[in-house]
Amino acid sequence: MSGNTIIAPYSELHKSPNGPGDGRPTALKIVQDEDLVGKWSDKTILITGASSGIGVETARALHATGARIFITSRDMAKADSVVEDIMSTSPSKVPIETLPLDFNSLDSVRSGAQDFLSRSKYLNILINNAGAMSKEEKVVTKDGFESLFQVNYLAPYLLTKMLLPTLVASSTPDFASRVVNVSSMGHIWHSPGGLTDEALADINFEHKPFQPWLQYGQTKTANILHANQIERLYGSDPEHPVHAFSLHPGAITTEIWRYMKDKLSEREQQFKKVWKSVDQGAATSVWCACAKVWEGKKGRYCEECQESVPLAKDAPKGSQGYAPWAYDEVQEKKLWDMSEDLVKKWA
Repeated sequence: MSGNTIIAPYSELHKSPNGPGDGRPTALKIVQDEDLVGKWSDKTILITGASSGIGVETARALHATGARIFITSRDMAKADSVVEDIMSTSPSKVPIETLPLDFNSLDSVRSGAQDFLSRSKYLNILINNAGAMSKEEKVVTKDGFESLFQVNYLAPYLLTKMLLPTLVASSTPDFASRVVNVSSMGHIWHSPGGLTDEALADINFEHKPFQPWLQYGQTKTANILHANQIERLYGSDPEHPVHAFSLHPGAITTEIWRYMKDKLSEREQQFKKVWKSVDQGAATSVWCACAKVWEGKKGRYCEECQESVPLAKDAPKGSQGYAPWAYDEVQEKKLWDMSEDLVKKWA
């Protein structure tokens, strides 16, 4: 927690959810509330996976600030379509730039990072938004890693590693650079105990049967630990700090959820009121990226456009809060050190 007070400016709007499109804030509403429309012409922002889902709405909202926006996608035709759509309505006329980047290939991640660095000397905000849901069968990438682990965690780790020097150099007394990792409450329900030594030792499921939802939860725990370690290593730099956040965006009516909804149990169907529209689902990412209230404070795990709190004991599934293993300094360092070793071929 940040000091003794939870940062929760939108708590009242989240007390009685009534489904997608209700009174909970959208990503653009966050930008408007922060009085940032057209105010960030000096900022550069990179958003991964911004050709679908909340990535699109994250880019749309942050483009309204006047910042220079880069978006990544595996499908450049799709990315171009998103750019055209955003530019047709955005108050900013700054061109949105696209980068081909496929997290299934660490060569692609390296090339994407190099491409970005050849085009920009600055980076103020990195939003690691791209990711994948669980898969029924184990898939191994050409790099030799289980695909959920690589796409959800290791590829964003490599990208961040390559861009951290620029994030540091771009940090100023007026605005410390930020890294925002999109995680999930799945770190609680699908990763019991978190990333233990045993889990890290077999992160590619080479010695035990593949469990897709367990692996999904482990990768989302990894997203949080990654942000925490960035904060620990870079957040206290007296001249060029980099603060790092992780977040749960909420249950969102994206293509993934439309596919999943018919598989939900009757009990789970009752939670539809907490679901969000896509632009509401992007709000917490944007809040972590630009909220002035975080200036000078350490990054944290957030949800519902507020700082999260420890999960209550025996809380029912779907409750807000973070698991005890979300803040584990020992495992943060072990994961970081392991990741450094795994990506050294590409870094």
